[in-house]
Amino acid sequence: MKKLLIPAICALLISAAGCNKFLDVVPDNVPTIDNAFTMRQEAMKYLFTCYSYMPYNSDPGSNPALCAGDEYWFARPYPVSEEPVQIAMGFMSPGTVYMNEWGRYYRALRDCNIFLDNIGKVVDLPDYERIRWVGEVKFLKAFYHYQLFLRYGPVPVVDKNLPISGSHEEYKVYRAPVDTLVKYIADLMLDASKTLPPEIADRSTEMGRITQAIALSMRAKVLVTAASPLFNGNTDHIGVGKTERPIFATTYDAAKWDTAVSACKLALEACERGRHKMYKFNELGTQLSEAMNIQMSLRNSLCEDWNPEIIWGNSQARSYTMQRLSLPRLDPDHLNNESVSGALGPTMKMAELFYSVHGVPIQEDHSYDYPGRFKLRTATAAEKEFIYEGYTTASLHFNREPRFYASLGFDGGMWMMKNKTFHIENKAGQWQSRKNIYDNNVTGYYAKKLVSWKNEIQAEHRLYVESYSWPEMRLADLYLLYAEALNESKGPTAEAYDYINRVRERAGLPTVQDAWTNWSRTPNKFSTREGLRQIIQQERLIELAFEGSRFWDLRRWKRSVEELNKPINGWDIVQEKPEFYYRPRLVFRQSFQMRDYLWPIHEYDLLVNENLVQNPGW
Repeated sequence: MKKLLIPAICALLISAAGCNKFLDVVPDNVPTIDNAFTMRQEAMKYLFTCYSYMPYNSDPGSNPALCAGDEYWFARPYPVSEEPVQIAMGFMSPGTVYMNEWGRYYRALRDCNIFLDNIGKVVDLPDYERIRWVGEVKFLKAFYHYQLFLRYGPVPVVDKNLPISGSHEEYKVYRAPVDTLVKYIADLMLDASKTLPPEIADRSTEMGRITQAIALSMRAKVLVTAASPLFNGNTDHIGVGKTERPIFATTYDAAKWDTAVSACKLALEACERGRHKMYKFNELGTQLSEAMNIQMSLRNSLCEDWNPEIIWGNSQARSYTMQRLSLPRLDPDHLNNESVSGALGPTMKMAELFYSVHGVPIQEDHSYDYPGRFKLRTATAAEKEFIYEGYTTASLHFNREPRFYASLGFDGGMWMMKNKTFHIENKAGQWQSRKNIYDNNVTGYYAKKLVSWKNEIQAEHRLYVESYSWPEMRLADLYLLYAEALNESKGPTAEAYDYINRVRERAGLPTVQDAWTNWSRTPNKFSTREGLRQIIQQERLIELAFEGSRFWDLRRWKRSVEELNKPINGWDIVQEKPEFYYRPRLVFRQSFQMRDYLWPIHEYDLLVNENLVQNPGW
């Protein structure tokens, strides 16, 4: 099979690259589809080929949502691929499309269609298993369309593979309008859910495979995304296809939020059947204080592999590299161990994002000295679980909510691990300070949230990492999607408050109503749709910080122009004394334009298929 001169969307579906992938799964090195579907064992290999296109979202160099936004920053030379950093710096162009997944996901769709067209031929496959496999691949097919949708907006739907013998004109496909594409994805996920198991029965071999809860939860996320401002009434993205059909939904439709509410409710019911619940740490019992138990619940809701809060763990995206880049040289007995670098540096805006100890934004808390947040303060014995007793650090690090201390490491901050509790000393010449030109932290903050407490820095360059599957969806995520959809559909309701407060309760915070009434400068904020919208959005940005949610959330809310044009700041990490270290230092001045909400389609694809329309602004 040779490449044909056809649009890249379809060329990549039938290209030699697709065949080379196929060679990995057929028996006896005979690259024919017929042989791949003669027996159950070979068909299972093809099923896993369909899974093999899952995004490597635990890899900072492969997941744009981690390093192409404003949550992290790096010192150069970068410890990950430069492509996401180039996006963060605004260097995308139609001739240089960084992290371009167009061809990869259309190859995935080709393989999914081949599987669905041929799975009925397998003679020794029980009907119940065939039905389940079909549901899994239907979901994957919908999910890969969704991944394209996130990046490029409206894209061509590939429900069936085009024939290899087709004419050049047959391959000149059109981009589907947003509403058509979203309906296709959501309907396919719903259809898939009907034949999927409520939970994984064989946890030793099948974790990561698709369940009803996964299919319906991702469907809910798709419909919330489609109801959000980027795709619902966005007059900035006006585009017309060659058939004169508008491909962007420029008229606001409130009913989309009603649809999203129903989808979230259906997903929550599936999660209940699948026995998902909010994770709470109990491994050490009464050995820990209540405050530390809360911290460990927050950290391990992400890092404890296959815990009941994880709706979908991506078993193909393990977290070893992510953890190595997040973990600083914590252990003073092994400071020369360069297996850990702490090079993944959360930005100062992320440190300021978390609430005060009272559960409201630090700018709103009438008891919090926001203008004095950069002043120096020395930790007392009462604060020793959070900041090393007697250590001088910034006032910004005191009186913050539990998620701040569970998510961030900082100069003077405490960091509990299984074998010992450490503290960080990050100023020039201290333990965690810069040692060479490679793999250095540039902001003064570390992503503690991503690091398993069971890791161990050992002698020489040995490192034990308790790896975990990357969570594509947690129950807390779904709770907040439901609260958001309820508020947009009906305004503030008791049910919307309830689902926000379920997330806050695990974080050791008072309810939204109590926190704002007692501590906010705008005590009635939660009682209006606009006010509760701001609260829900900040709650999502905090709860899901550093997990790759912020990047897509800011886009769907159309807030990237606001947030990604703010400077990237960190502490002045080359200074030795606290009074000089604790001065905000500009790391990079980010720039984001309206066109950056969507990836450009590569100019080559437009040349070979004039029926494709470029995204606005490119």
